[in-house]
Amino acid sequence: MARYHGFIDPVSVLARISRFAQPSEVAAPLELVRAGVVFHARGLVNTKAIQQNLDWVWPYWVRRQFDPADVSFLPGAFSITHVNLTHRNWTAIGTPDHTALAIVDPAGLLTPLFDGWSLDAWVVGEGKEDLLPAYAAEVDQTLHMRNPATGVEVHTRCANRDHTAVTRAYVEETAGAPVCTWEVSASSRDPAWLVVSLRPYNPEGVSFVHHIQVLEGGGGWQVGKTPVRFDVPAQRCVLSCYHEGDVHHDLLSRPESREVRCDVGMASAAALFVLKPETVRTVTVSVSLEADEPQGGARLFLRGRGAHNGNNARNGRIGTRAVWEEALEGVARLSVPDARFQFLYDAAVRSLILHSAREVYPGPYTYKRFWFRDAAFILHSMLCIGLVKRAEQVLDSFPSRQRLTGYFHSQDGEWDSNGEALWIMQRWCELSGWPPKEAWRQVIERGAAWITRKRTRHEDGLVHGGLLPAGFSAEHLGNNDFYYWDDFWAVAGYRAAAAMLERLGAARQAKTCRAEAAALSGDIEESLRRSLPRRKRLALPASPYRRMDAGAVGSLVASYPLQVVSEQDPRALDTAAFLLAECLHDGAFFQEMIHSGLNAYLTLHLAQVLLRAGDRRWERLWDRVASLASPTGQWPEAIHPRTGGGCMGDGHHVWASAEWVMMVRNAFVREEPDRLVLCSGLRRAWLTRELSFGPAPTRWGAVSVSVKPERGKVLVHWEGAWHEGAPRVEVRLPDLEIVRVASAATTTVAVTMADKAEVLQETVS
Repeated sequence: MARYHGFIDPVSVLARISRFAQPSEVAAPLELVRAGVVFHARGLVNTKAIQQNLDWVWPYWVRRQFDPADVSFLPGAFSITHVNLTHRNWTAIGTPDHTALAIVDPAGLLTPLFDGWSLDAWVVGEGKEDLLPAYAAEVDQTLHMRNPATGVEVHTRCANRDHTAVTRAYVEETAGAPVCTWEVSASSRDPAWLVVSLRPYNPEGVSFVHHIQVLEGGGGWQVGKTPVRFDVPAQRCVLSCYHEGDVHHDLLSRPESREVRCDVGMASAAALFVLKPETVRTVTVSVSLEADEPQGGARLFLRGRGAHNGNNARNGRIGTRAVWEEALEGVARLSVPDARFQFLYDAAVRSLILHSAREVYPGPYTYKRFWFRDAAFILHSMLCIGLVKRAEQVLDSFPSRQRLTGYFHSQDGEWDSNGEALWIMQRWCELSGWPPKEAWRQVIERGAAWITRKRTRHEDGLVHGGLLPAGFSAEHLGNNDFYYWDDFWAVAGYRAAAAMLERLGAARQAKTCRAEAAALSGDIEESLRRSLPRRKRLALPASPYRRMDAGAVGSLVASYPLQVVSEQDPRALDTAAFLLAECLHDGAFFQEMIHSGLNAYLTLHLAQVLLRAGDRRWERLWDRVASLASPTGQWPEAIHPRTGGGCMGDGHHVWASAEWVMMVRNAFVREEPDRLVLCSGLRRAWLTRELSFGPAPTRWGAVSVSVKPERGKVLVHWEGAWHEGAPRVEVRLPDLEIVRVASAATTTVAVTMADKAEVLQETVS
């Protein structure tokens, strides 16, 4: 039919495209194709809605991306869709026990409901320049975490010569349900109006609004099925449909109205509140988030075996304060003199908590779905700071995600998921001190057997013999290929399965898994040997059929976090050397494939490999990631190298938060297979002040570390609650002598700034 109508033959195009990748049974995960279609469908709508209506009040990203004088400007000539590629930044707010999350953009635009419309706050006065946050020259935004009654709040302040507006957004738990609260405060030099406006868009673009009705007495709006309530009645309410233009047009002269219907889906509304000169007025807006909760409620009841969980049961307490207190109970606490690092850690911990109710997902909006890949990294960071019970609730859902074949399925064609699922299940066992659950036995056996069946055959001439088949893998590595990323995860999965099965008394099955791990490791070694002429260096490429490129960052997983190679493995270190020399831009790892941006979590992966090896270049990478964080302490998945805004993925990327947490944790407490390494990632400048971190779970038990300067010496003290015996410990303060202590439950080590050390006190467990 395409040929009949004079179009290019789509079958031949797809055939041509497929030749750029290795043959694979799944060209791309259907789930991601579906999400991409939805994403660009909105982009098509944006194209029609925005370019001929630039006199509307649009969100921050549109204002900048469509401004030819702005560094964010993108020509749209041959782009059939207009999507946010320059400022994919937002911050999630919510409560620990609910999956519903609201998001706030960099100019304070609040989107209460998932993928829904938004609320904006303006100040409008006769004969004065309107204060519109997305267009304001002065906008400051901060994240507040000290109010136990709200948990996390996003504050946004904007101003011009005549007006000032401050918004405070947070989510409260009210009678067991999440309610988004938005406090808007404004002031003006002259008589003006504080305006709360309902906008038919969000940080991705247009979000249709067909029907708005003013509530009785002007106390809010009914938007579709959702009420938006004000704490005081509005003095005026104005509504508009698409064909009448934005409600902002002639706002003060428009007649009041009670209801609007818009077939286009671009209805907008404004509620006006009198603003007296030099007087601050505050209006509170509330929106229930129950519409975003799964049927049957979203309460995550933290029931379990007791204190080992890192979180205790609710004991009948209710309210936002109690929920946050419980969620943070037992979590490793950080105290460092660097206020920025402290803030980013505290914000990252709360990001992990907010995105792990019922299941775990890597973002509140674009990526609010489950991947085993992201889950493995996020759950690992949760386990490493004491959110053990919270992680267990998610792990208990893994069996339901496993197919009868043994495949742990989140997306088709991704062959890393089985290794990731088995590895994180075993890490839960190690870090909690509890054995694997009996209900996991068959799940573990099936998962390991699937890897064995899935591996390719050993055929003559095939460099990938014995490896997992070509697939989409980690998505940001490029076209479908035989990725070593998948194989290193599979080796770790086999080893994890063997450890768990042995503890379950299945010695024969455990022995089989160990043998398969050894066989796959041998196949990887042979593949690397045979593909050496292609890359001409020891480094680990993305696949045996690839030259060295940015995709090699995926192969670092062999060192961090899996530790299937030693900390001084020459191939892992040569991979790091290649990436440092060829793939950094402005001090951070630039993923040129798919992401096309600076990547915070992959930069930290590289830093972790260097930290293991004792290479101090990790410090510069860590600093750079800190500088890339938004004012609210978040990172988008990929960062535009010129605008500094998000250019790919979710604007609040939880995998990045997880890696920040792991960098802090490993700086104080790092596990190697045979020993515990303390303080290897501390800054020399920090050693003039008291530091502490813990309690942090390890495979030997939880440990707390404190560091204190004292008359030319640095005292390092640790206390361990070990599962069995205490481990060997190394104290590796930066640029100072290494101190080794064997089997000490509680020890203080003194290290002089002249590089000498002594054990002051040792109490053997």
